[in-house]
Parts: sequence; C-alpha cells; structure tokens
Amino acid sequence: MLKEEILKRRTFGIISHPDAGKTTLTEKLLLYGGAIQEAGAVKSNKIKKGATSDFMEIEKQRGISVATSVLAFLYKNKKINILDTPGHKDFSEETFRTLTAVDSVIVVIDVAKGVEKQTEKLVEVCRMRKIPIIVFVNKLDREGKDAYDLLDEIEKKLKLKISPLTFPIGMGIDFKGIYNLWERNINVFLTEEKQKISKTNLFNSLEDNKLTDLISEKSLKTLKEDLELLETVYPKFSEEEYLKGDLQPVFFGSALNNFGVKELLDCFINIAPPPRPKECEERIVNPEENVFSGFVFKIHANMDPNHRNRIAFIKVVSGKFERNTPYLHVRLKKKFKYSSPNEFFANKKQIINTSFPGDIIGLHDTGNFIIGDTITSGEKINFKGIPSFSPEHFKYINNEDAMKSKQLNKGIDQLMDEGVAQLFILSLNNRKIIGTVGALQYDVIKYRLEHEYGAKCSYENVNFYKACWVESIDEKSEEFIEFKRTKNKFLGKDKLNKLVFFADSLFTLQMTKEKFPKIKFHINSEF
Repeated sequence: MLKEEILKRRTFGIISHPDAGKTTLTEKLLLYGGAIQEAGAVKSNKIKKGATSDFMEIEKQRGISVATSVLAFLYKNKKINILDTPGHKDFSEETFRTLTAVDSVIVVIDVAKGVEKQTEKLVEVCRMRKIPIIVFVNKLDREGKDAYDLLDEIEKKLKLKISPLTFPIGMGIDFKGIYNLWERNINVFLTEEKQKISKTNLFNSLEDNKLTDLISEKSLKTLKEDLELLETVYPKFSEEEYLKGDLQPVFFGSALNNFGVKELLDCFINIAPPPRPKECEERIVNPEENVFSGFVFKIHANMDPNHRNRIAFIKVVSGKFERNTPYLHVRLKKKFKYSSPNEFFANKKQIINTSFPGDIIGLHDTGNFIIGDTITSGEKINFKGIPSFSPEHFKYINNEDAMKSKQLNKGIDQLMDEGVAQLFILSLNNRKIIGTVGALQYDVIKYRLEHEYGAKCSYENVNFYKACWVESIDEKSEEFIEFKRTKNKFLGKDKLNKLVFFADSLFTLQMTKEKFPKIKFHINSEF
C-alpha cells in the first residue's frame, strides 16, 4: 500500500527567469490534469481572471510571482504536486528553499530571450544537488531564436547534456506543430485556443498523405532533415542518465496556446522520479520507511486574511502522515496533534486524513514552526540543506500610524517567520531594522502589512554592509567585553535573540576580525 502510493507521486518545481511563462505553464498543466476547466480562472463567488497559482493580491497587480504556490492534481492515475516558484531574483531565497522539497524540476526558457542569468543560477543549484531536470522551451508562437542555436545555448550556458524529445515545425507565424521524438508522432495544431485545450491532429507517420494538406511539403522536408540531424548530434534519451542528473530532455511548445504541453506532461509522468531518499544529519531517510518524517520548507502568513491564519508547508519524506496523530517537533522536543492538515490547490485547500511521501501538507501554526524544522513519529533526526541567506539590504522600519502599533508588530513578526526578510533590533536605541536579500521585498512587506494587517509603515535607509552573527567561546572574557563596549552602536539582536554585529563596510569587518581574533563572525545564523 505505502509503496504503491509512493510510486504514484511526482513532486516537482517549475523554475525560470521572470516572464518566461512559468506560471502560464503551471496553469496549462492543471488544465490538462482536469483540475481547472479554463485557464486564468480562479473560482470564488464569481470567476476572477488571473493566474491560479498567483493568488496573493500583490502578485496579481505586478504580474510576477513573489511566493511559492503549491498545487496538486491527478493525471493518468498519478498524483502530481507542482511547486510554482518566484522567478524574480529578489525572491530567489524562496526558490532555493523550495528546491529542497522537490524530486525533479522543469526549467522554462523563453524562445526569444534564451538562457537568462537567473536561470543559470537556479540550474546550477539543481546540478549540484543532482536533481533531474526537464527543459521546456516556451513561447514558440512568437518569433525567437533558431531551435539549434537555442539547444546550443542551453548546453553551453547551463552546462547540461541534452536530448531533445520534441522538436518544433516552424516558429512564430510559421509555427505548425510539434514532432514528438518520445512517442514518434507528429501533432499539427489547428486552433489557437488559449483558455481551453486546443484541437490538434495527430499523425503517427511522416508519410501520411493528409499531413501535406496541413503543413507544406517544404516544412515536411525541413522536419525530416532536422530529425536526421538531431539523431546524429544529440545523445539518445536514457531514463537512467536523466534520473542521475546527467542527461536533460528538452521539450518545445507554447504554454499560452497549449502547444506541446500535453507531450511534456505525458512524458513527465513516465520518466520523472517518485519521492526520493533524503539526507538528514544522522542518516539517509528512505520514503518506504513505515515511520513518518517530514520538514518545513516554507511558512505563509495570512493564507486567508480574514482568519489571520499561518500555515507551515511540510514535505512528507517517509511513512504516512495521519490526521489527529501526535508527532514529535524535534527542535522543541514536544509532541503536537494536527486536527486539520490541508492539501492545496493554489489558495483553495481541503482537509485531508492521510498523506504519503512526496505530498506537501499545510499545517495550521500558532508560531511553533520555523523554516527547516523536522517533525517525525518520534525519531530525533534533523533534515539538512535548507539554506538561509545573509541580508544584503538594510532599512529602519517606522510605524506610520500610532494607533496600529499592535497590528504592525504582529504583521512584522508573522512575515519574518515566512523567511521573506529578517528582523533585527539595534541595541543602542531599540530601533527595528529589516534586512532582505532583494530590494523588491521591501515593497512586498509594505504592501502586505497595509493590506493584510491594516498597518502602515515607512522605511529609512541605514548604511550597513553586512549582518554577522557573533560567536564567542567565553562571553566573560576581556576581549568580548571590550568588543561589546567599542562596537555597541553596531550591535543588535535577531528574532531569536542572537547577537548580531552590523559592519558598515568590508574594511570595518576585516579590521574588527583582526582586532578580536577569538570572536567568530558568521554571515548567517545557522552556525
């Protein structure tokens, strides 16, 4: 039973540079999975247009994803869990954390822009972790780079060994369809239907006379030449190499017009790995183990602003998670029961009784969880590899409405738990400082404080270069006392009350390290 359920599951992330069409692809996968009837429709009291996975108000306004959303659906008896991640570099922390919870990824590349900087960074992380990668070249309905030039660019810039499994017939205005090398058939597109599944004509042979009625003889001749060349230049697809992270299949299509999405999905459910073993500090945990274990990779405050609820997203690693069963919170050394664990469909959720490895569950949280926490049936293990980042931008946060200080404090507290930014309190004057990795996060925090908590804030620049967590072997030593006295105006505490030193330049940091050699300075709090 457990093994069957594990083999049914596919948990993957979709990553790309902003605006490559990642969220649109997510929508279309849901459309093919029958999870939605019409793309762009989020059903509530009335149908609102907007991407299903971008459910935060600010995402709809800016047209970018700023948080990972989790979507689950069934397709051909497989349970598919998609994690749609933010593409913008200012939210890359969230994406890096999400990559710890996936078993494979789909990388989306824009046919006109090719491989972009953010994609290179994300693929590098996947390559280092040997995560199986599928590449989807998107927006073929637009004029873009030549298919061979793109394949060349993917190989060189992303350092991947690729094997095309579909290939386009034409591009932009001349786009006629897709040849599927995986199933050895050709799909000719007849309608441009953006909201529903397009009508297509499937041919199992290139010699079919009806095919030349739909695409010109010239296009057919070019396709045959392309296929010969592909088989000569690129390695034959090997599932074993793909699963080891040594070979990456490439698909072409247009998510907006539903071209090539079904080919991608049909192949994906056959080749993508089911839940995989995960390393923890003590040992390697296998999904088939009977005892439950899982870890928190994301926290989201205000999934429902009316109820101020906070949800911890847990990836189930092994065993079976069951509702109303006490589980050990390893860091707090306490057992908790969860009466309403949720499964997600963007911002819609339903209570579930049982979850299996690979599933993502949401647990209502009153503040017990932080990102990286492990919960188990009782074993004291700690999953590793959940990154935390050193802030690069610092600003004082000021309350703009004295009547709403309680709301502001609660809002800051909850948003910091999500990991979007870090809160510090300066020792000198007790002023609150927000540290972020990307500047755009300040806009998101300000917007969410106002619209979700009814609190208004403003920012003031503060000239810090780095926040360093301070570790001293002997806090009563003369050196440590002298350090605290001379650097008092540059010291503060983080949310967990750990001591932090704010260096205003690289030079200051180096000089401080030289002057106080017994004190260690860490650029993140996980030391």
